[in-house]
Amino acid sequence: MGNTDKFEMIANIYDSSERIQIAKVSSEAIREYLVDTKGKNAIDFGCGTGLVGMSLLNEFNSMLFLDTSQNMINQIKQKISDLNIQNVDTLCFDFEKEGRSDFYTDYIFMTQVLLHINDTELILSRLYDVLNDGGHLLISDFNKNEKVVSDIVHNGFDQEKLADIMNKIGYRDIQSKTFYTGSQIFMGQDASMFILDSRK
Repeated sequence: MGNTDKFEMIANIYDSSERIQIAKVSSEAIREYLVDTKGKNAIDFGCGTGLVGMSLLNEFNSMLFLDTSQNMINQIKQKISDLNIQNVDTLCFDFEKEGRSDFYTDYIFMTQVLLHINDTELILSRLYDVLNDGGHLLISDFNKNEKVVSDIVHNGFDQEKLADIMNKIGYRDIQSKTFYTGSQIFMGQDASMFILDSRK
């Protein structure tokens, strides 16, 4: 995944008050789309230090925290150990480099992850392969923002264009909405975030 080196360096200071707040509102936005998930399994994709996944643990039977940064995985392992959580696992793996065919899940959610991924269509199609039939991919990320100029991240996404890409891959029942607007939350710019729900 893009920018892994950067995340390796900031893992131990990642949980800032701003990131905790965005994780909180993102978790609530995701929770709105969860129906009868107590017996389902989930992947927190690009989990970072697990801020979103940890707050959604009780919604699922089990959860896999997955990230490309080993230092981020170490942070989440420490939290799991400190809280003595049983129904979770961790995996350091890069879906941009290769796919996986040895595990499947019912739900995948990713918060502010897609903007770091160079080939978004490749990742979305590899995640589609990991979903069980009827499984959901939930994406929480920034809306397209022309004020953000960066050579390391996308400057957000157009919800309709993203839905078109996902539709082409095979995702169905795609719905999205803007759920949060904040001051200077995206590369120093005011920005808004959307939540997108889709089904295999």
